[in-house]
Amino acid sequence: MEGLENMAFISNAISLVTYFYGYMNFSLTKSATTLTNFMGTSFLLALFGGFLSDTYLSRFKTAVLFASFELLGYVTLTVQAHLHQLRPIPCKGVAADQMNQCDEATGGQQAILFAGLYLVALGTSGVKSSLPSLGANQFDENDPKEAVQLSSFFNWFLFSLTSGALMGVTFVVWISTNKGWEWSFIICTLAVFFAILFLCMGKSLYRHDSPQGSPITRFAQVFVAAIRNRELPIPESSHELHEIYDKKAGKQCEIIKRTDQFRLLDKASIIRTENGASPGPWRLCTVTQIEETKIFIRMLPIILSTVFMNTCLAQLQTFTIQQSTTMDTNLLGFNVPGPSVPAIPLLFMFALIPIYDRVFVPLARKITGIPTGVRHLQRIGVGLVLSAISMAVAGVVETQRKSTAIKHNMVDSTEPLPMSVFWLGFQYAIFGAADMFTLVGLLEFFYSESSAGMKSLSTAISWSSLAFGYFLSTVTVEIVNKLSGGWLANNNLNRDKLNYFYWLLAGLSIVNFGFYLVCASWYKYKKVEVEEVKQVENSSQHDNKGKMEMVGV
Repeated sequence: MEGLENMAFISNAISLVTYFYGYMNFSLTKSATTLTNFMGTSFLLALFGGFLSDTYLSRFKTAVLFASFELLGYVTLTVQAHLHQLRPIPCKGVAADQMNQCDEATGGQQAILFAGLYLVALGTSGVKSSLPSLGANQFDENDPKEAVQLSSFFNWFLFSLTSGALMGVTFVVWISTNKGWEWSFIICTLAVFFAILFLCMGKSLYRHDSPQGSPITRFAQVFVAAIRNRELPIPESSHELHEIYDKKAGKQCEIIKRTDQFRLLDKASIIRTENGASPGPWRLCTVTQIEETKIFIRMLPIILSTVFMNTCLAQLQTFTIQQSTTMDTNLLGFNVPGPSVPAIPLLFMFALIPIYDRVFVPLARKITGIPTGVRHLQRIGVGLVLSAISMAVAGVVETQRKSTAIKHNMVDSTEPLPMSVFWLGFQYAIFGAADMFTLVGLLEFFYSESSAGMKSLSTAISWSSLAFGYFLSTVTVEIVNKLSGGWLANNNLNRDKLNYFYWLLAGLSIVNFGFYLVCASWYKYKKVEVEEVKQVENSSQHDNKGKMEMVGV
């Protein structure tokens, strides 16, 4: 399902900027910001999908429901692409410096466009939040062998993402470029339809989860209970704090060990009796519930420190695509569509992921003793370093591209420059490796570190890093334009200073990596006890008796 759905989504994420610019008559900057806003919303709404999945729906139902919304969005875009009355008259053939004279899409035409776009955004958000956790749920984290397989699953999940994206940026983009956007959107519609169909065909084979209530409510209960118990002293022993073991004989339960960080929240698990009444969930919480809240708090700095990498990614999907439209796309007599240039990093990842999973991880596992080869946060850090290098290389390539335009007196020309588009492959290839390390590292990190009741929400949190990265890209472009006097405001890349912008991003990426190192060193991995209820019931009763005696004293 992920391969087909991502084929549709990525093909549009890569090439929609040319649709906005060439078919809806948006300006160069508005085309870029419209795409980044769409991408940001797509990943930000994953939080909503993850919340629904954990609280009300199962992961399977969430994936099917939201994919149906995405299907409807592509149908809407197909209708608009088919009916010329729903689009403005194209500005094809108009010189670059006269694009501002074209009529932009009317309010009604833009309304149809944005309705289709954001139905797609809503749909893909639910799929992205629920599908990784649905797949990971088929493995038992407490079984050492299956724990290794779980880590491998996330690598192959990225392989599916990559395979679908590769088809999207080659086949689907070629269709949109040579056959028209109508046919491109039809293919996307069919891809999502079959994605839903294939997922439903396997329903009887899956290990299904049950909603465990709102994790946000549980977080709120911890804060409220801690405030109510703020005057009580925190016991030295964890055994004196409240914990509940599942009383269903033979069933395993996840008990998260107490940590020393955010000790004030531990007050929420101090047992106190009021008029002999049993305290409610807003007055007394378990240690596991408190640690679940602590985990969420500890995750936030990690998310913030990975946002800027995705701001850099947004530039590769906007300005780099626009760069490709000014360059020579000929390859052995075949014209490669500019939006297909991202096939370079995808091919790189396509080959690298199996090597990483089958060669590097087993070798690293023997050295470190860690099932995943290296820790999740180490893997994320490698990706952040590579993203900074990618931006520096992008600045060098753009400098060469501009020099070529000046040398051949083609600054205002609409003809392709005598410079191969495959020069852009260097920055793409490096960023592809960065994405392989960081994206999978984030997905696995948040899934593994979260509690059983917030797996989908935690997966959605990892996608939200992409969302904030795209939104920050929009803000960054606007701020840089104002402070620099218009580095990116000429609506002509040959006159803009995009190379300066890339180098600025490289410098900021280095600063961001320093911030990440601080956050990663501060983070404490969770420790879980999985005990058979039969073995702990006696000790639980003994502890509770001791607690009640202490309360009496």
